[in-house]
Order: sequence, then structure tokens, then C-alpha cells
Amino acid sequence: MAAGTLPTPYLLFLGDVTSPGFAKTAFGLRDWASDRCVGEFALPGGTVSTGLPAMTPREAYAQGARALVIGVANIGGVIPRSWLPPLVEALEAGLDIIAGMHSRLADIPEVNAAATRLGRRLIDVRRAPTDLPIATGRKRSGKRILTVGTDCALGKKYAALAIARGLADRGVAADFRASGQTGILIAGSGIPMDAVVADFAAGAAEQLSPDAAADHWDVIEGQGSLFHPSFAGVSLALLHGSQPDVFVVCHQPGREQMLGMEAFAVPPIEAVIEQTVALGRLTNPAIRCGGVSLNTAHLSPGEADALIAAESDRLGLPAADPIRRGPAFDALLDSCLA
Repeated sequence: MAAGTLPTPYLLFLGDVTSPGFAKTAFGLRDWASDRCVGEFALPGGTVSTGLPAMTPREAYAQGARALVIGVANIGGVIPRSWLPPLVEALEAGLDIIAGMHSRLADIPEVNAAATRLGRRLIDVRRAPTDLPIATGRKRSGKRILTVGTDCALGKKYAALAIARGLADRGVAADFRASGQTGILIAGSGIPMDAVVADFAAGAAEQLSPDAAADHWDVIEGQGSLFHPSFAGVSLALLHGSQPDVFVVCHQPGREQMLGMEAFAVPPIEAVIEQTVALGRLTNPAIRCGGVSLNTAHLSPGEADALIAAESDRLGLPAADPIRRGPAFDALLDSCLA
């Protein structure tokens, strides 16, 4: 679905989440589509905020909002029953609802009945095309960068967006390719990889990044982690289908357990590099690691610079926080293009 067909501006719904990692859709829209966001709407018990003005649906409508976007990406992509009254409240206030959950809005009787009664739209962006082929493994023209992660929800989308923008700023032909619901809302197009039937997932990744000019770069948003017990399958299909020439490992320093899977440790960056190269060679024997993207949002500028330099020296690869940019990020772009 193209961004121009979505009702805007947005009121970002945060539900009752208490972990910022589960509100990555809201944060992604705040950071990359701020011109389309007027405020946030959280429920009692929720402790996460994007920093946007807190508004009720009626207040947001008065401020120009035309859709409530569910800004939560929880495990399983479910819409709990405790959210139904505020969703109906949003419809009654005049807002359409946009969701990127696995739960389909129209399948929820209370929400569907209210939308039908009020003439509002229910828009699900986490819906895969129905005519996807299986993968062929054929090497496509053009060049590709894929962001991969040591875990989920730690910056793969942000890194891909920043890299695509950084390449464009250099005059390099580059496109961001969205593979998740938030990226699709930001870019206006893409394929939600985790909504694709498994047999067609690698084929979907091939469709996401088709043949291109020899000097054109597709920067593909990664999903999950090859080491995540729940989502490794999505990550592997995306790796095989996207056939990256270059991958960038994304990591959040200080995170020791998988998000929502505390029994599983976050793997070392070196292990992710080794695994990605070993598995990625199936469809691109020339695959290589371009460097490391570190999410240092929790660190001071001085702490971040010191850590980035230390990790670059330790790994023998460019390391940077793409959001902070600077010389380290320039070195990462140089490595990707080399």
C-alpha cells in the first residue's frame, strides 16, 4: 500500500506497553515520518512514550489527525481485548485505524461493527501479496545491502534507512526496501516478510529487491535474527532471497538476553558474521560483511565514540551508530561501497 493512500496525519497508539522495544512502530514513525504524526495515545499502565503530545482520539482529530496507527509490535502481533474499547473510541472520534499486527482488524467483531456503523476504514498493512512465487536463486543484477541483527528490535530498520539516505547524499542510486510493517508505513511500499507463507518467503525477498542497474544499491531492512528461536526462519529466508553483496550487523551494546526470550543469550557479533556468511553463500558466494551498526542511544556522545572506536579495533571492521553519523558512519559507507 502506498503512503499516499493512507489517511494522515497519525495519532500513535501505544496501548499499555512497558518496554520501548515493543513500541518500535511508534518510534519508527516518530523518527522517520514525524511530519505525519500529531500525538500519542497510551492506556493506563503503559510506561512508554515517544515524547509526542499526549492526546485522546477526539483531541487528536481536532488537531487534524485522520487515523490512529497501532504503534505496538508485540510478540505474535496480537490485539488484546483490553485495547478494544480505545480502538472503538478512536473510530467514534472520527479516526480510521491502521494496524501492522498479525491480528486482522476486520476479524474483531466489536471493531468491525463500529467501523461499519461509522463508515470508517480498517487498514492492515501486514498483509502479504497473494501471488508470490517460490524463490529461484537466480542472481539478479544490481547491488544489495542487508542489515542483520544479533537480536530483534535493536536498529536494523534505522540502520537501513540511514544507510540508504547516506548513499543518496553521496549521489549513489539507492533505495530503502521495507520488509516489515513499520518500514512499509515509512516508505509507502514493501513486503511484510513475517506475514508470508514459509514456502514463498525467499521468493518474496527476491520480489522485494528485483533486477536493477549495475550501479544501483537496494538497502534491505532486516528482520529478526538468525539466532532467535522464534524468528530465525524469517531471517534466513530474507538472507537467501535478498542475496546481499554486503551485510551490516546491527547490535545494541549491553543487551545480554534476547528480547522477550530471556533464556537465550544474545550472540557475539563475530558469531553473527560467521553464520551470515556461511548461510548467505548459498545464493551469493561473494557475500561479505561491510561493518557493524551499534545502537548507542543509551550512551552519552563520549561513551558512544569510545565504544564505537573500541569495537572497530576489536573486530577489524568499520563500526558506527548511523543515527549519530559522523566520520565513523562515513567509514562504514565507504566499506559497503568498496
